Amino acid sequence: MDPVIVVGAGPVGLTLSLALARHGVPSVVLDEGPGKDEQRPARTVILREDTAALVERLAGTSFDKTGTRWTGWRSLRRKQVMRELTFGEQMPSPLHLAQHELTGALREAADGERLIKIAVNSRLDSIEQERGALTAHTRGPKGTWWRGSFLVGCDGPRSTVRKLLDIRFPGRTSVERHAVAALRTELPWPGEALLHRSLPWRTSGPSGGEVVGRPLADGVWRLDWLLPPRSELVTPDILVTRIRETLAGWCAGSTPPYELLDTGVHTVHHRLARRWRVGRVFLAGDAAHLLGALGTQGLDEGLRDADNLAWKLALAWHEGPHEALLDSYQTERRAVVAGRLRAADQALPILRGGKGLRSYVAGSARGHDVLLTDGHLGHGALGAPGTYADSPLAPEPAESETGVGTAPGAPVQDVRVTAPDGSFVRLRDRLGLGHLLVVLIAPGTGVWERRHWVSAGVMPRLAAAVAALPHEGELLVAESYPGAPAHSVLLVRPDGHLVTALSGVHPAQLYAAAQAALGGPVESGAKAGSAAGTS
Repeated sequence: MDPVIVVGAGPVGLTLSLALARHGVPSVVLDEGPGKDEQRPARTVILREDTAALVERLAGTSFDKTGTRWTGWRSLRRKQVMRELTFGEQMPSPLHLAQHELTGALREAADGERLIKIAVNSRLDSIEQERGALTAHTRGPKGTWWRGSFLVGCDGPRSTVRKLLDIRFPGRTSVERHAVAALRTELPWPGEALLHRSLPWRTSGPSGGEVVGRPLADGVWRLDWLLPPRSELVTPDILVTRIRETLAGWCAGSTPPYELLDTGVHTVHHRLARRWRVGRVFLAGDAAHLLGALGTQGLDEGLRDADNLAWKLALAWHEGPHEALLDSYQTERRAVVAGRLRAADQALPILRGGKGLRSYVAGSARGHDVLLTDGHLGHGALGAPGTYADSPLAPEPAESETGVGTAPGAPVQDVRVTAPDGSFVRLRDRLGLGHLLVVLIAPGTGVWERRHWVSAGVMPRLAAAVAALPHEGELLVAESYPGAPAHSVLLVRPDGHLVTALSGVHPAQLYAAAQAALGGPVESGAKAGSAAGTS
């Protein structure tokens, strides 16, 4: 069968191609550039716990040396500390690293993967869809036609794929603007990120009363100053003055030595594509959505797009087209991003509005701090991972359904599990391998050798139920899971979202839930793209 064509070799496109390879699906990545990424220390990414684990799993490396995980977070207003948080096991730290470090690691992994071909200097200019495949044409040193099974546009805000499909991309322009600087220096809060509002010192140049400082590896910091709408040009002299004022304000009036590495102005737009699928063509990442106000991270959502889409494309590639499953990508992911944009739109007038509006908000200072912290740290409506509670893949309620610490449709928590070979692994390590996961909660199994319990109790019956599922499943055993009673059975999708939790072994209900999670029975003679992509 023809490979999947991925347009764009940024973090989302490379993540998708690697995820497809993990599912045994070949892909061609069309890169309009020369295959080298510009090193920009001021262009960084912040990844939440789940997306950081995803890219580390796919890249086959840890980013602990090239990136940093913060030790804490503090919020200040004028000279008052409003909030201090310490990261640890109960509150994992985000991963902060330069985007070129992330892209470079993903590209290196893709270069070593036999199922991935990267075509550099290849700019897409046309797409033609057929009943069972499609073709794409690229410009470059040699104009080339590419034949593929599906095509995914991961080609950024000015997506050629989106334009060729004539998909509208409505939204808001210049929601926020930030002056950005990356510099090497020492600050009073080593390893801690901070948000400082209502700055107590007088600022030069365009007025701005908010700055965020986020540490990187090797003593480097990224500083972001919020700029007022439609402010004048930020000149190099103004930015250097702003840096010195900020460092002096944080260091008792004396500017510490610093090395300026990179600068820029970051403009945030909010946009959402009307459709994310047209036949065999899909959109992902910035091609499908733009967000990023109030500390939220657009790349996080793009990586979740890739994770959601990869296993669905893989199932269609291996087993034939399955319209309900492929349609669910747009339904699930677009709803999550739309909800994130709505939350930001509701918060923006309160957080960025004039004094008149703020004066009517009770406890505004601490309330604002909570909202902004949620965005920056990935909590609440502004930043928490999306839940597919209303997904078309959700099964009908079952009599034996039980409640656990994870709601149906939400990402499962990472716990230690026993794999089929008897080894102890993390649940997250078993994701993205193309099969469903069935997790039995069995207290006490961790202290006994697997051979003593694998053929005892409910295990034989559950193993038979897993073997009979409509798609390959892997049976794992955990001593405990947050909020789960003993002998609970969790059904987990390949992208780590919980399908259902059952109280005990119920083969018929487990089968029905698995079939629903796969989009229902495959219809004979189904055609890819028959009814996809409605607004």
